[in-house]
Amino acid sequence: MVELRKHNRFKTLATAKIKGISEGDTLLQDISITGCLVECTSYAGITVGKEYEMQIIPETASEIGTFELSADVKWMRTENYSCNIGFAIVRSPKGKLFQRYVDYLSWRYSQGSSMTGSGITEIPEQV
Repeated sequence: MVELRKHNRFKTLATAKIKGISEGDTLLQDISITGCLVECTSYAGITVGKEYEMQIIPETASEIGTFELSADVKWMRTENYSCNIGFAIVRSPKGKLFQRYVDYLSWRYSQGSSMTGSGITEIPEQV
């Protein structure tokens, strides 16, 4: 598969609460300033092309507060009772917190963590 993203996506395990989705856990798996991937541990009645409001609770280690995102669903893949959802970020009312979180993940990547997107392979764990 050819990678067409213009911005790197950084792996994370933040919590993502999507307005209207209440069952199961929703985890933010990766994020960039233009998009993100969310994994839902139960079926999610999400509509491709629709805009959703999300609340992101960053990893505790980042020491960054909760922020909101408005994002369009670009695609959704379901498997059994779980699904992965690809979002394009439209806006963030608390843009500074959002930008700080992406900057934190970028810094963490520079220290040896993993990243996805732009054809860059993940850095293997040091043994």
